Amino acid sequence: MALIVQKFGGTSVGSVERIQNVARQVAETVEQGHQVVVVVSAMSGETNRLTALAQEIQERPNKREMDVLLTTGEQVTIALLSMALQARGTDAISFTGWQVPIQTDMVHSKARIEHIEAENIKDELAKDKVVVVAGFQGVTMQGGISTLGRGGSDTTAVALAAALNADECQIYTDVDGVYTTDPRVEPKAKRLDQITYDEMLELASLGAKVLQIRSVEFASKYNVPLRVLSSLQPGGGTLITSEDNFKETNMEKPLISGIAFSRDEAKLMILGVPDKPGVAYQILGPISDANIEIDMIIQNQGVDGTTDFTFTVSRGDMAAALDILKSTANKLGAREVLSDDTIVKLSMVGVGMKSHSGIASTMFKVLAENDINIQMIGTTEIKISVVIGESHLELAVQELHEAFELDK
Repeated sequence: MALIVQKFGGTSVGSVERIQNVARQVAETVEQGHQVVVVVSAMSGETNRLTALAQEIQERPNKREMDVLLTTGEQVTIALLSMALQARGTDAISFTGWQVPIQTDMVHSKARIEHIEAENIKDELAKDKVVVVAGFQGVTMQGGISTLGRGGSDTTAVALAAALNADECQIYTDVDGVYTTDPRVEPKAKRLDQITYDEMLELASLGAKVLQIRSVEFASKYNVPLRVLSSLQPGGGTLITSEDNFKETNMEKPLISGIAFSRDEAKLMILGVPDKPGVAYQILGPISDANIEIDMIIQNQGVDGTTDFTFTVSRGDMAAALDILKSTANKLGAREVLSDDTIVKLSMVGVGMKSHSGIASTMFKVLAENDINIQMIGTTEIKISVVIGESHLELAVQELHEAFELDK
């Protein structure tokens, strides 16, 4: 008998019919002899509906009261799912985040989990009940209701799996696993049977929206086996696990696990800046002070005592960053400031890079053969990222996918 935590998102519980489908899947897991804890999100569209109601009353709703409001969405779902399980003859009980309790810090709307008291859940599991827990929410030390922010239900599920020492945490979504790349861009993309935590973290940070980064970080920290499955079709999904566990089941790790990309990129350039110590801070410091995240950075040393500085931000931050950069340029006496929001970041990810050379050169060769200019390059131990023109994205993904035989 295994202890399994299963999480179902808003799409999976978006109607009474789908809630009954989830109940059937949960009941089947119980019938196989397993103990089950289920974490659910609010029904699809419910959070947006509640947010719209709040904004009719307050233009900028109070965050504490928004947490009180939004958590009602999950409360509806846990009650309905528990009823659906009971109607099938499967004993079930629902818990809100504060009934568990899941203790968080005091930061409303994006709280972080500090501790989980798992005894209430363990007591109910011992009575052969399915425990249905509201995702996305917790309680502060002062007794206030809190929410965990974007992707909070995934984080709830993984945190519960860690606290309960569960055998596996299964995340059910509207896709059947993690793919080598976005199938909408490359129809030959293949579902991966397994992937490491580090690779999944890189893919998630680069735009793959299958899992939220916080949940993968939690799983990696506490070594929780994480599986992505579809709630709408059968299949084994993708197992996300440690590199050591991966090596135990695979003789040779593939060089590349996936290709990720982000269209939400903009490039800013400040040219002809005096080349002296501290200039990088003078350029990037004001950008950071404005809470604008900076991604890739390149500095070129000139021959006339000046330097050119290029960096990327999200497209939504480009206008604000450009205003700040122009002000900085005036103070430093820079020659010119340029911007470009027609770029994308494309990345190849794989732990196989650690022990194999030539991956970067092959990548660059493929892009060159297709007349795709590389504007910026960044690397880590398991990732190579390039900035290219947005118009070349589909071609680049398809050609690299074929060159590294990811379809096989």
